[in-house]
This record gives sequence, structure tokens and C-alpha cells, in this order.
Amino acid sequence: MREVLSYSRRGSRFTPSQQEAWDAHSADWVIPDEVVDESGFRLADWFGREAPLIVEIGPGVGEATGALAATRPQVNVLALEVWRPGVAASLAEVAAAGAENVRFCSVDAAWMIEHVVGPGELVGLWTFFPDPWPKKKHHKRRLVDARFAALAASRLAVGAEWRLATDWADYADQMRAVLGAEPLLAGGPVPRWEERPVTKFERKGVEVGREIHDFAYHRV
Repeated sequence: MREVLSYSRRGSRFTPSQQEAWDAHSADWVIPDEVVDESGFRLADWFGREAPLIVEIGPGVGEATGALAATRPQVNVLALEVWRPGVAASLAEVAAAGAENVRFCSVDAAWMIEHVVGPGELVGLWTFFPDPWPKKKHHKRRLVDARFAALAASRLAVGAEWRLATDWADYADQMRAVLGAEPLLAGGPVPRWEERPVTKFERKGVEVGREIHDFAYHRV
């Protein structure tokens, strides 16, 4: 595990609707944390098929997850989210979208990508509105740093795309600098990705006057 994690685990209490979604879908769509360490663990076994893999880091309540996965039935989508009520809410979103090609896991994303995802295995990576850790003393906790950029780039297939979005200007500056310096990546700021639904996190940012920054990088 990373010594400095890019998240803090929040409360785990479910609302009634989240509990209903968890009860209905977690057995089929949630990969228990403990099985990841078992000998012979394979992601494909939990999807029930071999297929190209996309990883989403921090889906929140799954608003983008369900919509994007539903239009990509040919791929497996692994959503890494440590907030259990968010996973439960995401299960409802995925079910409503009919996206049965999504699996959730609450293992640390950096560890998972390093130890479970093989080099060149990803056909896509989504990182929408990661925790900005706005206080300067906490910037070291931000997910998108040079070390993680190098790791993520090594797991992308040649030509595969990493899509990011943030509503924090200084984090956008950090993303641009870090990803622009990674030799395995090419890309930069782009117009808002129309495929990505407007999530509650994006709406909150807009409501308080923050600009939304979208980025797209591909593996060279």
C-alpha cells in the first residue's frame, strides 16, 4: 500500500436505498477486498469473461460509471471506490443503466493498478474529480503525482486514453505539469468530454464558481 494514501475512508452507514442496492447486487458486482490477495486471483474470473479492461478511480456515486459502461458493453470496467455507501449508490446507477460489465472493489487504487493490472493491459483509465486535498500541506496526498503517472502510463496499452477532470485550478495545474512530463504520455487540456455525464461533484463545483478542467492523455 502507498504510505501516503490519496483518500480517507468516510462513514460506512447505508441509506435504505443504498442498502437495497447493496443487497440486490453486491454479491455479483463487488469484488471483496480480501480475495485480491489470494493466490491465483484473476480479474477476468470476476467478470466471467476475458475482455479489454477500463479502470475508473473514484466513481463516487456512479453517475458517470453506469452511463459510460453501458455504451461500452464490449469492455470490462473495474471501478475502484473506497467509500462503501458510494459503492452501494453506484450499484443502483449501474443497474439502472443496464451496465452488467462493471465490477467494484475498495482496494487502494494505486496498489491495485500496480499489483493486479498488468503492463499494457488497460484500454482506458478514468479519473474524474479525484479528492483535491486543497490544503497545501495535504497536496502530497493527491493521487495524480509523478509516481502514479508513471505507473498508470505503464499499464495503458499503446494508444489507450486516460481521461481526467477536476474543478480545482491548482490541481489542474498539477495534472498538466505531471502528465506533461511523463514520457509515455501525450495530450493535455481538452474541451469537456461530452460523453461524461454531469455529476453531483461537477455541479457543486460549478455552483461555487469553479471552472471545470478536462484532460485527455494517450499512451505513446
